[in-house]
Amino acid sequence: MRKISLPTPMLRTPTVDPGDTFTAHQEDSLLDTFGRRARDMRISLTDFCNLRCSYCMPEEGVEFMSRDEAMTAEEIIRFVRIGVEKFGVDQVRFTGGEPLTRKDVTDIIAGVAALEPRPNIALTTNAIGLDKRAEKLRAAGLDRINVSLDTVDPETFATITRRPFLNRVLDGIKGAQAAGMDPVKINAVLLPGVNDHQAPELLRWCLDRDLKLRFIEQMPLDAGHSWERGTMITAADIFALLEPHFVLTPDTAPRGGAPAEKFLVASRDDPETIIGDVGIIASVTRAFCADCTRTRLTAEGRVRTCLFSHTEVDLLTAMRGGADDEAIANLWKGAHWKKLAGHGMDSETFEQPQRPMSAIGG
Repeated sequence: MRKISLPTPMLRTPTVDPGDTFTAHQEDSLLDTFGRRARDMRISLTDFCNLRCSYCMPEEGVEFMSRDEAMTAEEIIRFVRIGVEKFGVDQVRFTGGEPLTRKDVTDIIAGVAALEPRPNIALTTNAIGLDKRAEKLRAAGLDRINVSLDTVDPETFATITRRPFLNRVLDGIKGAQAAGMDPVKINAVLLPGVNDHQAPELLRWCLDRDLKLRFIEQMPLDAGHSWERGTMITAADIFALLEPHFVLTPDTAPRGGAPAEKFLVASRDDPETIIGDVGIIASVTRAFCADCTRTRLTAEGRVRTCLFSHTEVDLLTAMRGGADDEAIANLWKGAHWKKLAGHGMDSETFEQPQRPMSAIGG
């Protein structure tokens, strides 16, 4: 089996003193003490989801936030406008929970698309109901879409998601392509003994349909806190699963702040002909924290500087209390200034966040 070795990302030396205190006089950007500037905004629209994926949510007994707790469409658009105007945000991704369960998602996208300068707008979804809404979302200004799909086997899908909705997801993917969304990316998490053996099949399925597959290492964000590093499917495991069937060559294009390491794909029968690409998002074993460009808002308007943060800063209460854009921006900048160097999963003292992925936003 051919081995692919990649350099381990290293944290850069801080460009400012981590002991400094943030002041409102610093430049208008989401800067942290390691010189990283956030230009990619991730916004959770809801913590509700119509699936119950085992690595994300408990099977039952989930308590969702009330409608009054969640940001309104107007508040979301205002937060994005502040990000665009004050911080130079040029990419916005809407997540959940499941963002398509919000009836006003089209209005939110249209409002963000009307901003000047206009940011690139993306959506991460399970695609249930997408076939009926894709054209309107595209017309409103949606540029890109990522669909969470871990398997194309109906029984395995029902096991992972605890719902028999695979056909609805596949219809949603077809609807996105028919509406002209390009690329349509597929996000897949491999679970040991559940769907890991299906990795080559899923890649072939995506290549045949011009879908961009991205495998994501399972992260410690499950509601049951049952994640164990020793049993997770790592990036190295994914290579081992794929290489008997495909030739994987590292893509030499600049990665920038993208989370996925991309590889060009050829078949073993014709290794000289590239038939597509595949990405590996190795958040655990090949952390890319040094190049992180993201800032996150939960559905109730709280800033999280990292998926694995244990602290949040409430912006929505300030907004609803009458704070102007400058005051909200300073709260936001102050929160981001304290962003840690990395998620710390290699430390013996690492503790999984109490909130699961569905409550944080991807």
